[in-house]
Amino acid sequence: MNDDGGLIADDLTVHDEAGTPVVPATSLRVRRGEVVAVAGPSGCGKSTLLRAVLDALPQGLVRTAGTVSWQGSTVGQGTAARRWRRRVVGFLGQDPATALHPALPVHRLVSEGPGSPDHTTIRTTLELLGLDADALWRRRPHQLSGGQAQRVALARAVAGRPGLLILDEPTSALDCATLDLVVDLLTVLRSETATIVVSHDREFTDRITDHVLVLGEIGRAASNGPAPTTAAPARNRPRSAVLSARGLTVPGHGSRTASAPLLEDVSLALHAGELTAVLGESGCGKTTLLRALAGLHPYEGGLDLKGTPLPARLDARTREQLRAVQLISQSPADALNPAYRVGTTVARAARLAHGLPRAAARTRAREVLAAVGLSGSDRLLPRELSGGQRQRAAIARALVAEPAVLLADEVTSALDTATAHELLDLLDRLRADGLAVLLVTHDRDVAARADRTLRLHQRRLDDSHTDGPDRSEDALAR
Repeated sequence: MNDDGGLIADDLTVHDEAGTPVVPATSLRVRRGEVVAVAGPSGCGKSTLLRAVLDALPQGLVRTAGTVSWQGSTVGQGTAARRWRRRVVGFLGQDPATALHPALPVHRLVSEGPGSPDHTTIRTTLELLGLDADALWRRRPHQLSGGQAQRVALARAVAGRPGLLILDEPTSALDCATLDLVVDLLTVLRSETATIVVSHDREFTDRITDHVLVLGEIGRAASNGPAPTTAAPARNRPRSAVLSARGLTVPGHGSRTASAPLLEDVSLALHAGELTAVLGESGCGKTTLLRALAGLHPYEGGLDLKGTPLPARLDARTREQLRAVQLISQSPADALNPAYRVGTTVARAARLAHGLPRAAARTRAREVLAAVGLSGSDRLLPRELSGGQRQRAAIARALVAEPAVLLADEVTSALDTATAHELLDLLDRLRADGLAVLLVTHDRDVAARADRTLRLHQRRLDDSHTDGPDRSEDALAR
């Protein structure tokens, strides 16, 4: 192997403050022109390994052994590593929306990447990723969908043609058609770049990678739930409508919202015990629909909860109404206060929803965390969890309220296949007791477990395929 053509990380070892191993001695090598995938179950240390390579570990974790070299030269830690990252590395983290400075427009965000790309390169890169550069040029992160934010963050990482590209779950919020654009772009870049990718999408990694490094189950709060099963039978679920929307018109973001609503004349009925999947291309309004139903985005039209009008604004809803409709957002960072331990966050949600005393709320929080595969994690801070574990903690925060309606936005995107199926099995058990679930997803296997599939297309919600899951690739890409 020609060691001066890429990255060599030898025997990297990471411990936490208590001396517990988070990543055991692990070696990783990737040459220029190669794409190497890092795989393994949620919580096994994939993201931590990447940050150890970059010498950018979060507080509480320490690289205790190992060396990193680039093109034959050792990369020092501290200041030397920071200079190397700025000069050489394009990085996409697992929570791209939180990494984008909220005050900067899209073109400034992309220009921050390595290599200081010029105006033309920024525009070209955005368009290669299926983004309308003119429409998004001056938008800020809060005006982007989850998939758009992910692609802007990816554009920032790749626009300057870095020597080393490190991508942590780069396709988790993308539809199939957009994923193809990412594959095409990485194919164009690979001749001049050494690339490391973390992904739970086996189909994606099979298309682009030369080698796969599989990490073992070493995470402190890894899933310990039952083995995955197939979807539960319908069990003659009741057909009463729990949440009904009539003629919703939802404004979008940006300067042209008055003349071009993001969603128009949307009607929807969610029934007790039913799992309804919503599909559609990135940026079509799926997340905004969920936020409108949750009272977090303005809309015109009518919304009823169990036959009673539901106020459009979150602050106008009663505690019972707040408890009954719970949203799990696409970014776990939106639900988890970084200063609070996970158990405290979930227990606080239990107290607000049910008025439980502190001790009872803490007990209930531990029970729900265990149900989502996070047994023993209640004393940990969000930064001490993997991306998949943070996603499960956000799910626990919503479930502890015991809602009637669960609005779930890409809740399996950061989970390995086994953990994703365990979560869906848990939702099946809750649905047997009447929980209604509206699930936004790009995952074909997840959509296949739904009772109904709906599709957002050209501002409308298409319910022409509601007699069962639509498993076709074309339908999922539209």
